[in-house]
Amino acid sequence: MFWGEYSHQLDDKGRLIIPIRYRAYLMPQAVLTRGLDHNLVIYPHEAWRALSEHLNQMPITHAPARALRRLLFSGAVELTLDRQGRMLIPGFLRDYASLDSEVLMAGMETYVELWEPSHWRATLKDVSVSLAEAEQLLKLSI
Repeated sequence: MFWGEYSHQLDDKGRLIIPIRYRAYLMPQAVLTRGLDHNLVIYPHEAWRALSEHLNQMPITHAPARALRRLLFSGAVELTLDRQGRMLIPGFLRDYASLDSEVLMAGMETYVELWEPSHWRATLKDVSVSLAEAEQLLKLSI
């Protein structure tokens, strides 16, 4: 469903063009919220509903569960697209993800991540290191 990387510019009002191939999956309803890595995430309606149900099953007495609920639910906004296929990213979410002008969109199969490009490159570098370490452990049968 959501694959690939796309780079777009925010306009002066904080709007971002959504690639045409993503639009059909995000309409009529989708949610934009904070991600776990100082990025933003767009969830189609069904994925958001499943995530919300899962989060609501977690006990509020568990500190990490409360923290995750706070992060995701307090930052959630309904996604709407204008006729040009642009979405408005609220200022508090742009600040959270350090989005200034360029935004890298990365498809994650069932959702879309929005990144400040240098943060995305650093994350990919970390992934490569982690995978190399995991490969070494597998070779050692650990």
